Amino acid sequence: MNLRIVAVDFENPAISTAWLDLLEHYAQDPMGGGTGLSAYAQQHLVERLRALPTFHGAMAFDGEHAVGLINCFTGFSTFAAQPLLNIHDIVTRADRRGQGIGQALLGWAEMRAAELGCCKLTLEVLSNNQRALASYERAGFAPYVLDPQAGQALFLQKILKE
Repeated sequence: MNLRIVAVDFENPAISTAWLDLLEHYAQDPMGGGTGLSAYAQQHLVERLRALPTFHGAMAFDGEHAVGLINCFTGFSTFAAQPLLNIHDIVTRADRRGQGIGQALLGWAEMRAAELGCCKLTLEVLSNNQRALASYERAGFAPYVLDPQAGQALFLQKILKE
């Protein structure tokens, strides 16, 4: 495998198309919701992210074939008074899993976070996604705990519009 990781360049139509294809691949997977991207997302996502300065993304290529991506957004840690980088999506094509692509993308995110002066990386994962949990643990991620007696943090949501 000839793996290379490159920052997402939405000004490049070929990169934009490959990125959207990979994200659709993930959205169709049960761990990505299983329904695919909405028509609205397919039509507007690239242009909306292109204009968003907090977006940081990379793609993994094996030769000319896009085999993975990572989408991150900067945030802010009030307790540390420093920026953080949240990994919002990480995708490896189903037929390429277990080949180190996810670890390479996580390594890119860690380097990008360091370049941005971030104090930490964060991510959310479905509790039954054992393969992803094992990968994140290998990369040094651990559950978020302030005080063991208070328990582990949970990720919650409230849908405001579809």
